[in-house]
Amino acid sequence: MQDVFPHCESLVRAADKDRFLATLFAPADVRGALHALYAANIEIARLREVVHEPLAGEIRLQWWREVIGGVRSAEAGGHPVASALLETMQQHRIDPQPLQDLIDARTFDLYDEPMATLADLDSYARRTSSGLITLAAGILAPDRAAPEAADAAGIAYAITGLLRAFPLHASRRQLFVPAEILAREGVDVASIFAGHSSPGLLAALTALRAHARTHLATARAAITAVPLAQVPALLPSALVRGYLDRMERRDYDPFRSDVDVPQWRRQWVLWRAARRAAAVDGS
Repeated sequence: MQDVFPHCESLVRAADKDRFLATLFAPADVRGALHALYAANIEIARLREVVHEPLAGEIRLQWWREVIGGVRSAEAGGHPVASALLETMQQHRIDPQPLQDLIDARTFDLYDEPMATLADLDSYARRTSSGLITLAAGILAPDRAAPEAADAAGIAYAITGLLRAFPLHASRRQLFVPAEILAREGVDVASIFAGHSSPGLLAALTALRAHARTHLATARAAITAVPLAQVPALLPSALVRGYLDRMERRDYDPFRSDVDVPQWRRQWVLWRAARRAAAVDGS
C-alpha cells in the first residue's frame, strides 16, 4: 500500500486548503500527524456526498467509530487514512472520545432535518470544528490546553464554513441556518430550496455572521493564553474575518456570490496571525 502519510497530505492539500496552509506553520515532525487527523475529518465530513442513502452513511460512520475504538484494526490497515489516523492516535496518545463526538455530530449531515436552534448549531460546531482544533493542539503540545480559544475559534470557523457552503446545502435541501432564526425573519424554507433570496433570508444570514464574529472576538481575546506551539491548530480561524467581509458586500447573493479568498491572501493572513502570536509570546 502507498505510504499513508503522503496520501493524507495530498488529500488535505486538495480538499481542506485552509488547514493545509496552517500546517505549514507547524514543526515538520508533526505535520504528518496533523495531515492524518485532518484527512480523517475530510473522509467523515464528505460522507453525504459519496453515499446515496442515509443508512449507507450510518454504516460508514459506524465503521469509523469501530476503527477509532480499535475494533477494526485489520480493515483499517487497508485504508490509508484510517491507518495513518490509528498510528497518529497511538503515537500521540490521542483520546478517542473527541473523535467519537465528531462522528456522532456528523450523523446530522446525512439527513434533511433542519438545524433547529442556534444552540444546536453551536453544539454541532463545538463537536466538529472545535473538537478538531483541540485534537490538533494536543498533537502540537501535549498536556497543555486553552479550551476557551479552541471552543470559540472552532465555532466561528465552522459557522463561516457553513455560510460559505450555503448554496450547496440549499441545492440538496439541507439547512444549517437555524430554523428559529428563519422563523423570526419570516423566511419560507421552500423559497430557500427553490433558490430564491429575500430580505428575511439576508437578515437571517446577517444574524448568523454576527454570531460568528462574536465567537471570533472571543477567540482572538483568548488566544493570548494559548501556548505558542499550539497556535497552528487555531490559525484557520484567522481567515474567518476575510470570508465574512466578502459576505457583507452590497452585491452579495447567498446563492451565487463567490466568497472565496485568493490563496496568496490566505497565506499572508495566516503568516501575519502567526507573527502576531509569536510577538505576544515574546518570541
